[in-house]
Amino acid sequence: MEKHKARLVSGGHRGAEAEFGRAAALWNIPETTFTFEGHVMEHSGEVETLSEADLARGDVSMDFVFANLRREFHRGKGIRRVIQSMFHVVTRGDELFAVGWILPDDHVKGGTGWGVELAKFFHRKVSVFDQDKRRWYTWIGGSWQESDPVIPNGPFAATGTRNLTDDGRTAIHELFERSFGPAAASPRRS
Repeated sequence: MEKHKARLVSGGHRGAEAEFGRAAALWNIPETTFTFEGHVMEHSGEVETLSEADLARGDVSMDFVFANLRREFHRGKGIRRVIQSMFHVVTRGDELFAVGWILPDDHVKGGTGWGVELAKFFHRKVSVFDQDKRRWYTWIGGSWQESDPVIPNGPFAATGTRNLTDDGRTAIHELFERSFGPAAASPRRS
């Protein structure tokens, strides 16, 4: 019998997302990993493949993405697919947890920033571990506030940098321990 109803939702990308998945396995938290044709996952739970029609539901103008992030990055098909799939990750979770860097303009660096902006747009609670400051921050009332977030007893989304540091890895595992207590003795296989 499950003692909680938490479920991790992510894309299983290299770095933070894969580490969230490994932590979920250690704590026996079920996981849904979104994929699409051509997507390479480093870690996967229960895989849900997004069709072209599914991806189209998450489609948005790249100019809109750049305007919201106040920066541009590569416009290739790969980044578009990641941005489209992020819609499904964010909207399936009650909260979003991310690992990366909060920039001086209060946006989060790179593609992780799009997930954070979507979570704000959809009125999801969002917490980011800033790898330089080595602290968690939660978006409250239009600004980042230091916090010690806890994973909800329901579906939660996770994303983050591919360049995960040891501090970021530790922060993910401490988040799970703070939320669920010590890790289970035998992790589920993924």
